[in-house]
Amino acid sequence: MNATHTSSSNVPHKNDLTVTHVLAELLERLEHSSEPVDPGQYLSVVEHLVNEFGDVEPGIEFRALLDTHPAAAELYENVNYQYAGLCRSALDASLASEQQAREAIAHAMRQA
Repeated sequence: MNATHTSSSNVPHKNDLTVTHVLAELLERLEHSSEPVDPGQYLSVVEHLVNEFGDVEPGIEFRALLDTHPAAAELYENVNYQYAGLCRSALDASLASEQQAREAIAHAMRQA
């Protein structure tokens, strides 16, 4: 299931993903940087990318961009969680993450 939420506003969606692609590339670089990243710069990139998500036309090209940019895909999924849940995450990975979270919570509760 690769559901995408479409905005209910009357703002037309963009078909040109150039800006979205550049921001997704930049987010990937920041995520994988071996150097410390300025939090303000990171936040700025994330905010701009979230704004782009609201403007782009959902479709094949957009899904392909998300498929090749994991950090952007995770951000997209988090922003749209209320509409589609973990729609872009593989079920096994989602289930494993949930199990790890449960174990971490249980461990923390035992420590307290």
